[in-house]
Amino acid sequence: MKLNLASLAQPAQWTGYHLPQFDIAQVAQNTRARPTWLHFGAGNIFRMFPAVLCQRLLEKGSADTGIICCESYDDEVITKCFRPYDNLSLAVTLLPDGGIEKEIVGSVTESLTVQHDFSRIREIFEAPSLQMVSFTITEKGYAVNQMVENDMQGAPADSRSLMAQLAALCIARFHACGKPLALVSMDNCSHNGEKLSGAVLGVAKAWHKSGKITDAELDFLCTKITFPWSMIDKITPRPDPKVEASLQADGLQDISPFITAKNTYTAAFVNAEKPQYLVVEDDFPNGRPDLEQVGVYMTARDTVNATERMKVTGCLNPLHTAMSVYGCLLGYTLISAEMQDADIVSLITQLGYHEALPVVTDPKILNPKAFIDEVMGERFPNPFMPDAPQRIATDTSQKVGIRFGETIKAYQENGQGTAGLVAIPLAIAGWLRYLLAVDDQGAPMEVSADPMKAELQAALSTIVWDDSNSYTGQIRTILKNAAIFGTDLEQAGLADKIEAMFISQLGGAGSVRKTLQVYLASQSQSK
Repeated sequence: MKLNLASLAQPAQWTGYHLPQFDIAQVAQNTRARPTWLHFGAGNIFRMFPAVLCQRLLEKGSADTGIICCESYDDEVITKCFRPYDNLSLAVTLLPDGGIEKEIVGSVTESLTVQHDFSRIREIFEAPSLQMVSFTITEKGYAVNQMVENDMQGAPADSRSLMAQLAALCIARFHACGKPLALVSMDNCSHNGEKLSGAVLGVAKAWHKSGKITDAELDFLCTKITFPWSMIDKITPRPDPKVEASLQADGLQDISPFITAKNTYTAAFVNAEKPQYLVVEDDFPNGRPDLEQVGVYMTARDTVNATERMKVTGCLNPLHTAMSVYGCLLGYTLISAEMQDADIVSLITQLGYHEALPVVTDPKILNPKAFIDEVMGERFPNPFMPDAPQRIATDTSQKVGIRFGETIKAYQENGQGTAGLVAIPLAIAGWLRYLLAVDDQGAPMEVSADPMKAELQAALSTIVWDDSNSYTGQIRTILKNAAIFGTDLEQAGLADKIEAMFISQLGGAGSVRKTLQVYLASQSQSK
C-alpha cells in the first residue's frame, strides 16, 4: 500500500480506510478549467479540515471542483508532502475510546508554491470562476513586517511578501475579469478577517498614495474584495509515532514524518481530534461552496466575533495556554496526561468556569458552558491525542493579550474589578516563571519558540529559580506592557498579585506546584 493514485486503483487493499467517493481525475480536470477555491497554507489543519470539507462536498455531489493549495512559507511541504503522493493526504481521526478513523483525502487537485508557481497562481486569480481564497498561514502571516513595508515602497510586480502579492494578484484579477472575490482567513486569531484586510489594503493604499496603482484599481480592492471573518477550532498536533506505527502495520509504506529545512515537522498523514468548528461570515460576492451542508456555520460578522471571543478569550485557548506553561514546568509532555493532575485541572476549572465564563458573550449558535464541558470532559483528556504542552506554549507572548487580556478588560469595564481573579494571574505568573527555562525540579527546560523570547529572557536573566532574593522587580516593566497583555496590568490592579505569585515560584524544587495549591485552595475556600 502506498499513498498514490495507482494504489487507490486497487481498493481491496484499503480495508478500513474511507476512500474518495468521486472521480479524482475528473474533479482535477474540472478544477483546472474552473477553479473555485484556492487555499494558502498547506499544513496539518488545512489537510485535516478545509480539504476534508471540500471532499465532503464532492461526495455529496454539491461540488464538482476541488481545492488548490499553495504554500508561501515552506516549499518542502509541497515538494515532499503533496507531490510525491499525487496530492493525496491521509487524515487520521483519534477517538477518545482509542479507535481511529482513516480517510484518504483526494480533494486537493494542485499543490503550488508562491516562489516557483506564481504565474499559475495568477492564472487562478484571474479566473472568473474563483469564489474564495482561504488561509491558514498562522497569525504571524498577516504581520506588517519589514518585507511588507519594503513592498509598499516598491512596485506591485516586484512584491516579495504574501500580503503585497495578494494585493497585486487582486489587481490582476481586476484587469482580467473584474469579478469580485472573498479572501477568507481561517487562522486561529482574533478578528482574522480584519487582520488580512488591514495588511492587503494597507499595501494597496501605500501604492495608491505613491502613484503606483490607479483610483480604479484601489477602488476594486476596497469595494469588490471581501474579507470574511471566521472562527476555526480543531486540535491538530504533529504526526504521532504511534499513529505511524499503526498505519505501517496496515501495510502502508513511505509515510514517515520528517523535518523540513525550515523546521516544519510534517508527514503524509495528519492526526487530529474529531470535534471541529468553523464559523464563517457569509460575505461571498462571487458565490461560494455550500459549506453549511458540511457542518460550517455561515452567519453574520457579529456572531462570528462572539463565537471567536467565546473560544479564544474564555472557553478553550486560555485554558490551553495556562495548562501548557505549567505542564512544561511540571514535566508533562502530553496535554491528556495533564488532565490527570488535580492541580492543573483545578487551575483550568477555575479559569474557565469561574473567571472566563461569567464575562463571555453567548454567541447563541454554540453554548459556552457546553463548549467548556466538551473541552474539559472529552477533548483535553483524550489519551489518544498526542498533543504536547510544548507545542501550545509556542508564541505565548503573541497570545496572552487576547487569551487573558480581554477577560481582564471585561472585568474592568463591567465594574466588577479584577480583585477576585486568581487563575488568570496564576497563568501569567506561570508563563513568566516558565521563561526562566528551569522546571519545578531545577532541571534545564527548553522554552518554545516565541518572537519575544530573547527580549523577555534577557529581562529576567538575573532571576534565579531557587532564590527569591534574586527578584528585584524585574517583571514589573513586562507587566506594564499593554502591547503584550492588551492592558497595563499595573493599572488593572493585578501586578502586585502576579508578582507575589511569581516570587512564590522561586522557592526551589516544588515551589511551582505549591504555589498552585496555595492560591487555588484559598480560592475554593472563599466560594
